[in-house]
Amino acid sequence: MVDIDIEYEGELRARPKHRPSGVTLITDAPVDNHGKGESFSPTDLLATALGTCMITVMGIAATKAGIELKGTRVHVKKMMTATPPRRVDRLVTEIDVPESVARTVNGEARAMLREKAETCPVRLSLLAAIEVPLTIRWGENAS
Repeated sequence: MVDIDIEYEGELRARPKHRPSGVTLITDAPVDNHGKGESFSPTDLLATALGTCMITVMGIAATKAGIELKGTRVHVKKMMTATPPRRVDRLVTEIDVPESVARTVNGEARAMLREKAETCPVRLSLLAAIEVPLTIRWGENAS
């Protein structure tokens, strides 16, 4: 269990605090939803949670398998519904593994790492209505 305390600062801005570490951040409503768009929106944090969860569980599994994923990059593109109710519709996720890492990862390990990403706790917590297409590029096709 982890406690998060959130203080509403007004003007559609909130300051969440991670109680165990004391780290705070700021959220702001996006410009297209009456905000200033000066920080992560709550739905941006959802997309961030997905990407960081995927790479974290991949990293745990990779470490156990003797694989170093350092330098791997994750890009999540969040898309909202065009019609009400407003909600996240798609989280298009791309993982780019650098060539230096890709050379050390065989097909079986690649499949295992993909499975870990696709079953990370955040992914499993999302509604089935949210599409989460995942692309993993192994070196030669990485951007």
